[in-house]
Amino acid sequence: MRIISRKRLREFWEHHPDVRQPLQAWHQDTKRAVWKSPSDIKAVYRNASFVGKNRVVFNLKGNDYRLVAAIHYDHGIVFIRFIGTHQEYDRIDAATV
Repeated sequence: MRIISRKRLREFWEHHPDVRQPLQAWHQDTKRAVWKSPSDIKAVYRNASFVGKNRVVFNLKGNDYRLVAAIHYDHGIVFIRFIGTHQEYDRIDAATV
């Protein structure tokens, strides 16, 4: 999958170093993946949540952090729409970010 954008991940882990390793692992896994449907994601990320408009919520570092991605399965692109703490996530609508 093509991830838009790694820079956003890097900027986040620079401010939250405790999530660096989980974000790097997620990035590597996602970059190598070929997701054609939500079931492909569920096979690897059992705790992933699907919230509409092709948005997927990934829990990171024991659910301390959340990443919301918009997945364009037909083009193989993952757009990072939000990354933040669980508390910050509670203040957004994951289906519309």
